[in-house]
Amino acid sequence: MRSREIAKEIMPTSTPSGGTQEPPQPPEPSAVLVLDAAAIDRILRRIAHEIIERNTDIDKLVLVGIPSRGIEVAHRVASHIEAFEGRPVQTGVIDVSMHRDDLRMRPRLSVVQPSHLPPELEDLTIVLIDDVLFSGRTCRAAMDAISSFGRPARIQYAVLVDRGHRQLPIRADYVGKSIPTAPGERVFVRFQALDGVPDAVWVSKP
Repeated sequence: MRSREIAKEIMPTSTPSGGTQEPPQPPEPSAVLVLDAAAIDRILRRIAHEIIERNTDIDKLVLVGIPSRGIEVAHRVASHIEAFEGRPVQTGVIDVSMHRDDLRMRPRLSVVQPSHLPPELEDLTIVLIDDVLFSGRTCRAAMDAISSFGRPARIQYAVLVDRGHRQLPIRADYVGKSIPTAPGERVFVRFQALDGVPDAVWVSKP
């Protein structure tokens, strides 16, 4: 079933000579390409449209990325909204490193990144944005972190990939692609701007 879904999302990219580009190289030998650069761009455009439809006043909207790749996703969605609406949308960053509930279970702490949010949140709608939704614990940590800055009017949640296996009663308002995975599988998200390799999403078996 998954192979059919993958085939729908991955389309060959034409080169100026009329041929096709080779697909990006997998991060691990067992990794399967689920989304290529063109599919990711289509997904982010769709998410941008959905956010606009649900939030008519984009002046009171803030797209807040969760480090690290959620920041890149937030910036790309914001650029699409600006292109569609003709005016920019606010973006921000919320670091969740010290709000996670698994700090004692981790062999090492994540690098803390500065959070950037508007000074007043009370009348704003925050759209938390991340690359992959898994257990739901990162989203919970992000909401806890935001509460230390203020009380926004609403919080929404957007993800590029939902891989299932929730451990908390959390769901995304905007989902780019739901990908069924086994608990032991890994999801790799790669962006040219961050990783120096073509945009792609991979699933690797253990």
